[in-house]
Amino acid sequence: MPLVAILDDQLTNRQIFARLAGSIADDVTVETYADPLQALAGLKDRAVDLVITDFKMPHMDGAEFVRQFRDLPGAADTPVVVLTVYEERSFRLRALECGATDFLQSPVDHQEFITRARNLLRLRRQQLLLAQRADHLKAELDESERTRELAMRDSRERLAQVIDSIPAVVRCADPDGMIQFVNAFQARILGKSATEVVGQTVSKCLGDEQGARSNALDRMVSETGRAVPSYEEDIVDASGKTRVFLSSKTPLLDPGGVVSGILTTSIDITERKDAENYLHHMAHHDALTGLPNRALLHQRINREIARSRRGDRMFALHLIDLDDFKSINDLHGHGVGDRFIATIGQRLQDLARRQDTVARIGGDEFAVLQTNISGPADAQQFANTMLKVIAQPHACHTGIVASSGSVGITMHPSDGADGGVLLKNADTAMYRAKADGGNRASLYASDMQNTALHNATLDGELRTALERGEFLLHFQPQINAATGEMVGGEALIRWNKPGQGLQTPGAFLPRAEATGFIVAINEWVVMEACRAGRRWNQMGLGGIRVGVNLSPLQFIRQNVPLLVTRALGDSGLDPHLLDLELTESSVLEDSETLIAELAQLRMLGCEISIDDFGTGYSSLRYVKRFPVDRLKIDQSFIRNLPRDPNDVAIVRTIMSLGHSLDLSILAEGVETEEQRAFLAAEGCDEFQGYLFAKPMSFDDFVAFGLSRHAKVRTA
Repeated sequence: MPLVAILDDQLTNRQIFARLAGSIADDVTVETYADPLQALAGLKDRAVDLVITDFKMPHMDGAEFVRQFRDLPGAADTPVVVLTVYEERSFRLRALECGATDFLQSPVDHQEFITRARNLLRLRRQQLLLAQRADHLKAELDESERTRELAMRDSRERLAQVIDSIPAVVRCADPDGMIQFVNAFQARILGKSATEVVGQTVSKCLGDEQGARSNALDRMVSETGRAVPSYEEDIVDASGKTRVFLSSKTPLLDPGGVVSGILTTSIDITERKDAENYLHHMAHHDALTGLPNRALLHQRINREIARSRRGDRMFALHLIDLDDFKSINDLHGHGVGDRFIATIGQRLQDLARRQDTVARIGGDEFAVLQTNISGPADAQQFANTMLKVIAQPHACHTGIVASSGSVGITMHPSDGADGGVLLKNADTAMYRAKADGGNRASLYASDMQNTALHNATLDGELRTALERGEFLLHFQPQINAATGEMVGGEALIRWNKPGQGLQTPGAFLPRAEATGFIVAINEWVVMEACRAGRRWNQMGLGGIRVGVNLSPLQFIRQNVPLLVTRALGDSGLDPHLLDLELTESSVLEDSETLIAELAQLRMLGCEISIDDFGTGYSSLRYVKRFPVDRLKIDQSFIRNLPRDPNDVAIVRTIMSLGHSLDLSILAEGVETEEQRAFLAAEGCDEFQGYLFAKPMSFDDFVAFGLSRHAKVRTA
């Protein structure tokens, strides 16, 4: 029954390690000690199979405990594992010199603890088996002097058979380094027969380097008469494969007590080491790209910070986020998206130097630790090069995929002395680059914290504005291209901010979108717009629809058909006079849930328009999937009509696409008579823009509409 002794002055650790040791096998007995002196007293004259000790303890440290334990009777060969939080090599060497067998780094990985303990117990069991066999043979030899020679010959043959059957290296050499015996396993490792090996020197059989190490340990055993604790070594077998063995060396004594040979036993732990290396790699690397992950990046950053304290070293941390990567997944599938991420990772790795670190720290986020640079100019130049590399197109089976990137740069030591602070600052700079339009690099500056403070203040002000009724709606007329009549009005939110007057949406809606508060704001807009549409229909503008912009977040966070039903019911507005506008990016989500909700809205009688059409990547396949009534051409394509041939081609294509699907076409941003005339000639159905009217208050909108109708009737 194997006995495992646990020594640790911490009760929790003793309980954990005792439970882990007890789980190795049903017959394992575990004893725990809190004090080294108690452990030495309790293990005296005891047959213990494995000792696990902490390094830092009262009365004596782990190294001194190991030294005194080795002096106990029968403890010379007992495996001893030392647990330590210290990474310095000096602590390990000191413990090794005192007789430690192996080490485990604290905090201890439970699976590693169990695996190492099981292997050491297996080695101990094999050592005891050899000792028991030897004792058994000795007993047989003592039975009869008369049959001594016959019994010895027989026992040697049986011992050789037993040793040959053990799946471990067994080798015996004399103090001069001449091999006296090898078992079959050792012979196979060397690629020779046992008879070819016996009589040869250790150096000749194992090679000069490994032979020299083995001879040095053999001399130490021969000179001290004490066993060498187990140690790991790499051995190249006959096939050229490097294998890892856990080896130990024990002195063999002649009848006079003089060392006559050194017994080396080794068990193959290659699979265990491969598993350990694999787990370590997986814990510190990204599975998709093979790049270091966030955990390993933190280690590398802290290492560079430590190095910088020893000299004048500067480094930069780049945080890269791909712009609009989601559209690649949506249009081409996640398989293509994954391959694109892997390609970007490889490009960055090819660009970086060997001493730099490229890491993947999120879905479409990378980080580059650029070491040993002269200043911010080096970092900026490297970031610009990365942007060019990222922007290169990637060919896949679905077509050409491309994306830009936003890079945030922070410097050490000027921007922070801690890895967490540097990552936070790089993240802040990256979001500044995104806010500036993306496809650019931004160096961290302390005033970015002021931006963060501004955003926090704005968040609170927006909530207060909604509660106090500071929001209001303006309406921009939409004109029938054929008759000139006003056919609708797009509801546009304004914020009457105390002390600052009317604020346009650009001053606050992007922040509301980023925080999700846009859902609450848009709910108010839907309710208020329906009430406004009902009122102007009662005031003489019958049949004039009201357009409301919906945020993509609304379809994620709330039931939009239910909201619209409630708004129509509360206001009494005819559903056919409510035009719900979605941006093209919303349509590109292409989710079944969105399609189903739009279908419900159409069943209510509402109209559906795609706003800013042409700015995304819509195709006929996408538009056909959605229950849409109208395409609104983005004003960026209207601005240079009819002089820009590219815009002319795009506008004609959109009109052709829309009319082929029986959709109405509305042009946004019409500002000149030349633009209106061109669009009318091309078959555009409706206009919206400053040529006709700017966004205006409710009362002005009603007056404008009535006046417009009067002019049309008298024309």
